[in-house]
Amino acid sequence: MPDPQQPPITSRLDLRGTPCPVNFIRARLTLERLAPGQWLELDLDPGEPEQAVQDGLQEAGHRVQRRDHPQAPAAVRLLVQRHAG
Repeated sequence: MPDPQQPPITSRLDLRGTPCPVNFIRARLTLERLAPGQWLELDLDPGEPEQAVQDGLQEAGHRVQRRDHPQAPAAVRLLVQRHAG
């Protein structure tokens, strides 16, 4: 049964093990291919990668929600909604 708290995901990207700033660039490029309002599910390493990507995407105007990764406790999942502009 789908989680009612989970937005409809349009695209998924696993950037675990990808260094900064490559992870942010890949996330941004993926978001650019989505229509405004669509959601990207983004898996990252915790710590600096998570913080850098989250801060950069929020500064760009995207909505970001942090979730625990259900299959990998050592990873972080961000749900990112592409901004409307």
